[in-house]
Amino acid sequence: MKLTPSKINTYLLFKLPSAYIVGVRVKQFSTTEATVAVKFRWVNQNPFRSMFWAVQGMAAELATGILVMHAIAASNTNISMLVTNMSATFAKKAKGTIVFSCFDGVVIKEAIKTAIATGDGQTVIAKASGIDSNGDTVSSFTFEWSLKVKS
Repeated sequence: MKLTPSKINTYLLFKLPSAYIVGVRVKQFSTTEATVAVKFRWVNQNPFRSMFWAVQGMAAELATGILVMHAIAASNTNISMLVTNMSATFAKKAKGTIVFSCFDGVVIKEAIKTAIATGDGQTVIAKASGIDSNGDTVSSFTFEWSLKVKS
């Protein structure tokens, strides 16, 4: 199955409804980069009148995860993927539409090639930054993905 933003957004509705309900949406992705947006709304707010950190985390994880899913699908190999570590920094209140972008597709693809060639599990670091409509970085997330070829 060819992955497209609309197919992934539909997948969110049925398999990750909490992400869909709070407004996480894939905007675009390629082999090298992915963009996911989420708009500040009542349903995803925290008590401080900004976007809840976990909502930002869902969007950031999806931005990195799409690249992993896309590279796995392109490899035609059965590979498991799992987040084994995550860190985040928050620079300002998240209001309006926040766009999370990840540009680590090449690194992810190389890790998958290595996992296939060696049969050993690989760890890859992928970063996603959330930018508001003013061009300011709101938050930055780093995800450590574990990749293993299934036997």
